[in-house]
Amino acid sequence: MARLPVRSSTAPFTGRSGGNRREPPAADQGSANRRPRFSRGIRSVAGQVFALQVVVVLLLVLAAVLALVLESQRDATQEARNRSVAVAQTFANSPGIVAALESPDPTAILQPKAVAAQQAARVDFIVVLNTDGIRYTHPDPARIGHKFVGIYQPALQGQVVVQQLNGTLGPLVQAVVPVHDSNGKVVGLVSAGITISHVSGVVERQLPLVLGTAAGALVLATAGSALASRRLLHQTRGLGPAEMTRMYEHHDAVLHAVREGVLVIGGDGRLLLANDEARRLLDLAPDAEGRLVTELGLDQRAAEQLVSGEPINDAVLLTGERLLVVNTRLTDRVGGPPGSVATLRDSTELHALSDKAEAARRRLKLLYDATVAIGTSLDITRTAQELADFVVPRFADYVTVDLADPVLNGAEPPGGSSVPMRRVAVSGVRDDSPFYPVGEVIVIRPATPQAWSLDSGHAVRDPDLRSSTDWLTQDPERAGALLDFGVHSVVRVPLRARGVLLGLAKFWRAEGTAPFDEDDQSLAEEIVARVALSIDNARRYTREHAMAVTLQRSLLPHGLPEQNALDVAYRYLPAQADVSGDWFDVIPLPGARVALVVGDVVGHGLHAAATMGRLRTAVLNFSGLDLPPDELLGHLDELVNQLDQDQTAGADSDVVTGASCLYAIYDPVSRLCTMARAGHPPPALVHPDGTVEYPEVPAGPPLGLGGLPFSAAELRLPAGSTLVLYTDGLVEDRERDIDEGLDRLAGALRQAGRAPEETCEAVLAALLPARPVDDVALLVARTRVLTSDQVAQWEVPADGAAVGEVRAAVSRQLARWGLEELAFVTELILSELVTNAIRYATEPIQVRLLCDRTLICEVSDSSSTSPHLRYAASMDEGGRGLFLVAQFAERWGTRHTATGKVIWAEQLLGGEPGSGIGQLPDFGELPDLG
Repeated sequence: MARLPVRSSTAPFTGRSGGNRREPPAADQGSANRRPRFSRGIRSVAGQVFALQVVVVLLLVLAAVLALVLESQRDATQEARNRSVAVAQTFANSPGIVAALESPDPTAILQPKAVAAQQAARVDFIVVLNTDGIRYTHPDPARIGHKFVGIYQPALQGQVVVQQLNGTLGPLVQAVVPVHDSNGKVVGLVSAGITISHVSGVVERQLPLVLGTAAGALVLATAGSALASRRLLHQTRGLGPAEMTRMYEHHDAVLHAVREGVLVIGGDGRLLLANDEARRLLDLAPDAEGRLVTELGLDQRAAEQLVSGEPINDAVLLTGERLLVVNTRLTDRVGGPPGSVATLRDSTELHALSDKAEAARRRLKLLYDATVAIGTSLDITRTAQELADFVVPRFADYVTVDLADPVLNGAEPPGGSSVPMRRVAVSGVRDDSPFYPVGEVIVIRPATPQAWSLDSGHAVRDPDLRSSTDWLTQDPERAGALLDFGVHSVVRVPLRARGVLLGLAKFWRAEGTAPFDEDDQSLAEEIVARVALSIDNARRYTREHAMAVTLQRSLLPHGLPEQNALDVAYRYLPAQADVSGDWFDVIPLPGARVALVVGDVVGHGLHAAATMGRLRTAVLNFSGLDLPPDELLGHLDELVNQLDQDQTAGADSDVVTGASCLYAIYDPVSRLCTMARAGHPPPALVHPDGTVEYPEVPAGPPLGLGGLPFSAAELRLPAGSTLVLYTDGLVEDRERDIDEGLDRLAGALRQAGRAPEETCEAVLAALLPARPVDDVALLVARTRVLTSDQVAQWEVPADGAAVGEVRAAVSRQLARWGLEELAFVTELILSELVTNAIRYATEPIQVRLLCDRTLICEVSDSSSTSPHLRYAASMDEGGRGLFLVAQFAERWGTRHTATGKVIWAEQLLGGEPGSGIGQLPDFGELPDLG
């Protein structure tokens, strides 16, 4: 074995430059020896480190002591404030103090109590004052009856006054609190004070202990630093030539002792040196040194890399059964001889560990990818299918997911294997697998692995299905088909989240893949645990969504009311993600008129649905008052403001921030449509010729802003026009703005049919997205008109004799309409209404009859005073007129107009008024009606 030359121990050590190290002269050595050891230690690096550590420790101790002193002073002041307030309030609320203040001699009663309380509470004084600041008590009796020193006036207003001042006892804190009688009146004051030195004395007594402890810590830190510095000084002492020579002599032993092969190769490709580890790794012959590397019997690729003359970094070479990591560096880079040095490291075991680490990394990446890819929605079946699609073929060849039936409806299953399971997801590398199809209901049989897994909540692994027999009892025929199909291994993992058993996930492997092992089972359990949380979240959301949808549908109209003014069709579609507060209504109004309403509450969920129901009810009530659209929106705006205030004042954080609404009234007699909107999209109007426009309806602010007026617009609609009302969910979403949605709506209306139902279908087909993110309410109304032969109108002079003429004209008109059976009741109603108008109202007075679904009698005048129904006594001669109208009419009421009021009454066609013809109640002697 070749050995590197070893220098003689007596030869001086030389550096790269080749010069000898000079020894210091004897005189210099003597002076160095005479230098004090302390000075040498301080000037050394170790001594400087030691001194720096001592200074740092000392500064930290001083800073800690200073912080303690400052903190103790602050705490003493705060403790004095707290104790003085507590003592004063306790004494002020003590029993009998109010009676003592109101007694003839308060000092005689309160002075002993104040002194005792002062000693018990360990304060410096407790002083009782009257409302003028005169002392009743004081530790020094000579000061009783004198004016209190300090601020006490705010305490007369019921406040607590705390002062910090310099008194005769030194710096102190005093508090003044009021004394209230049973009526809450301030009848006196109590002041308690304590000097700061009294409070801070405890902390100051502890300061020597703190300083002593800090000094001990400083001593220990100094001693530790001294020991560390001494050791550092010893280890960094310069080495002499003898020590370096010995190290140089031992390099050969070190070279052959390392666990890494070393090769030195000359510039001609010959092996100059190989240590023992290199010989072992490469199986070199004893005479290998001095021979060409290419003749050593190495692998050709390995030999070529070793003599390539190029640096190599962590190249992996296969020699026999070993994997070697090779690094080479050239020796002639800084003027040395040509050649290279190669190091060899056996990485066979490391590669085995790397394979395991790589497998673990792949499992972690699979878990991470599963977290990202599964649970992207709150849909139960979609989440289950995402699990099946993700795992195949990354982890299993086939995946099936079964869920308990109640889970699909959002309910919580009872758990266990007795609950029927429904197959909700199947995925595999082939589509012709014999697994149960999606939708199949599976009843788990007892004593099967599936039942045991569901009952115990633990995963069950069958690495070899052909040798297992328990699973065959579930369905022998299908089990045989699975075996013939090539399925050979399965892991069954129950889906459990938050203590609820949701279902069972099964992972299958077929021919061509290894059976499941324990690591695979653990990975499957990790994946299923995360998926189970997503499915449980989807289940809970499904339950809440169903509740919200049920609530919202219960609050929406369940049908359209009967009326002849409009031909109406509607659609309501809740959002896929969550319900909101959209609503609509068709409300019949007096005079054959009809109100159309569409609104949208801001927000989603149960709260929005409940708020929608409140607003819809409010609109129905306001419509009963027959208010104009702009006034109705004003009242609705006040209601929303009140709801906002109630929610803000309560504990509910889900505050209603507003709503939008469009309210329109259509009169089939005049063809006049009056509408107003509050933050709502404009209505669409389709003319009989098919043209579409968006009428200029003033855009009022959304409901809930408060204080801003609303304006109404009047349109005269041709017969056969179509009015389209909708919510913003139809024309606006994340992918398009409202202008684009309005253009698409106009295009769909141009292509739609004339019938409202056809219009609804065409609009939804053109604009509704696949998964709506907001509710959609659509109301389509085609206008009708009452013809002239259905309307009769007369001007009535303010003369009592005109009542008979009106009755005669009405009888003739009813005969033309074939309603002679209603003549008596109609004449009775009109006689009372016209008589009241002549007596109490002002001209012009008009009578109008409308023959629609009902017979409508209207009497209008220019007075704004409304009549009121009252019950006449048995001896009264009048007061029974409106009572008769209310008894014989189906409905009656009053609505105000811009020029006065209209009193109306409706009768059902067919001769059956409210009390029935020929069944008049006993009203006593009826007044003369004409």
